[in-house]
Amino acid sequence: MTNTIRMLSTLGLMGAMRSLSFAFEAASGIHVDAGFAPTLALLKRLRGGEAADLVILTREGLDEMIGEGRVIAEGAADLARSFVGIAVRAGQPHPDIATEAALRGALLAARSVAYSRLGASGVYFAQLIVRMGIADEINAKATIVEQGFTAERLVSGEADLAVQQISELKQVEGIEVVGPIPLDLQTPAVFSAGRMANANNAVAADRLLRYLASPEVVPVLRQSGLEP
Repeated sequence: MTNTIRMLSTLGLMGAMRSLSFAFEAASGIHVDAGFAPTLALLKRLRGGEAADLVILTREGLDEMIGEGRVIAEGAADLARSFVGIAVRAGQPHPDIATEAALRGALLAARSVAYSRLGASGVYFAQLIVRMGIADEINAKATIVEQGFTAERLVSGEADLAVQQISELKQVEGIEVVGPIPLDLQTPAVFSAGRMANANNAVAADRLLRYLASPEVVPVLRQSGLEP
C-alpha cells in the first residue's frame, strides 16, 4: 500500500506516537503502521533485515544505523529528551528520591525494584547501582523485566518501585510517578528519528519526519513525559 508508512519506534515514544500518528493520518491520509520495542531490540531486528520506512531510536542507536548506511543522515532529527524516573503503585507513599542519599535509602528499603534489561533506562540503572555501591543488595531482590513496561510490576504487586523513562512509566494505569532520579546522577536519553535508506515509501516517510520535528508536536511530547 503506497499510502502506508512502516515505523519502528523505541518504547519511550509510544504514548506520544499513538496520538501523533493519529493526527498525522487525519491530516495527510497516510496510514502509520507502528511497532514499538526497546532500542536494543529494534537494532537487532533492523540488522536482521526487518523492513521499515522510518525509525525512532536513541541518538546513539540512530547514529549506529547511520554509520552502517541503514539510515539516511540527511533529515535525521532529535525529537525529545527523556529522564529516568521512579514510580509507585497508585495510593502508595512517595519515597524521598531528591538526593543521592535519599534515593539510596528508598531503593534499599523497597521489597523489590523493577527495572528493564533491554531498555536504555535499565542499562543506566544497572550502572547507577554499581556506582552507588548497592548493586548486590538491589539485584538480590530485583524484578527484572525482559521487555515492556516495568510499572506493570507495581500493579501486579511484584515490586514496590519501578524504574524506567518517565514517558514509559506514564503508559501504565494505576501507578504514580514519584519523579526523576536526581538530574545530577543522569544524562537524559535523546530520542531521534531518521528515514531508512531502503524505505519503500520515502516521500511519505520524509513528510512524517518533518511533522515529528515540527513545533506543533511539542505539547503532545510534554504531556507524555518527554522534554522537546
